[in-house]
Amino acid sequence: MAMVGRDGMPDEVVDEVVEAQDARPPGREAEGTDVAGEFARRRESLFAVAYRILGTRADAEDVVQEAWLRWSRVDPGEVEDPRGYLFRLVTNQAIDQLRRVRARRESYVGPWLPEPLLTAFEVSDPSGADGGPDVGRQVELAESVSMGLLVVLETLAPVERAVFVLHEAFGYTYAEIGAILGRTERGVRQLAYRARQHVQARRPRQRPTASQHREITERFLAAAVGGDLGALMDLLAPDVTMWADADGRSETPREALHGAVVVARYLASVREFWPDGLGVEVVEVNTGPGAVVRANDHPYLVFALELDGQRVQTIRAVLNPDKLAHLR
Repeated sequence: MAMVGRDGMPDEVVDEVVEAQDARPPGREAEGTDVAGEFARRRESLFAVAYRILGTRADAEDVVQEAWLRWSRVDPGEVEDPRGYLFRLVTNQAIDQLRRVRARRESYVGPWLPEPLLTAFEVSDPSGADGGPDVGRQVELAESVSMGLLVVLETLAPVERAVFVLHEAFGYTYAEIGAILGRTERGVRQLAYRARQHVQARRPRQRPTASQHREITERFLAAAVGGDLGALMDLLAPDVTMWADADGRSETPREALHGAVVVARYLASVREFWPDGLGVEVVEVNTGPGAVVRANDHPYLVFALELDGQRVQTIRAVLNPDKLAHLR
């Protein structure tokens, strides 16, 4: 199973960076600049930005790889701020990529959900700055990769989304973002204001503790897999909402389900359709409570949950095999 840090990048991409060292033009080593090393030091942060802008691991990996190819052709002696240069590369490429994939997402069958990441909380400074961990920033970063917030960010224009991610999650100033996007500071402030107002109106509820994650998630999984209608009714919030992302490849609801009775009856009704060889693992999905359900050791679906006290407020089920391939 592929595992990444909370704002990290998949380890397999490191191999591509190392292999690409030999492709750099002659004379780099003589200049005293470790081109591959500079990129490797930033790669987790670059993936973190790309994923938050795009919402899919595969697209974020493509953007980061393209950034590496471009960086490997640049004369580092002419780059005063490597970190700023790399963030500018990735951010603008991610915006362009988001514009391209938006058309595909509009024709998606049923609800579209972000590609889930299995995460683990790690203390790190994605900006690459020195010093101890900033606990407040850690919380902001964790929230910025949550499934609920990524869904909200889908409703923003690509540039607004990039501004929100860079400022709210990574602490870039408006002037710095203006330099990255080629816009004025005033223009960036206006974009940030619109994005923040939009997000605040739809922001997911407060996150529960890790202990609540496991206890409630385990009870929910037992009730869902067992088709226990009574237990589901006890666990689901009265106004619970459920989305299922399968892109038409599974018989799942094409619209969101609302209300404890409707959601509980649906989950209980599909008990007989669960595949054979079922295995369930409680995990952290996008820094929130969740689970991976496997059928004969192959990923079948990922649950991402939002909790409200002791009840499940939101259920997001990702069944599209394309979004689960990295979990093999």
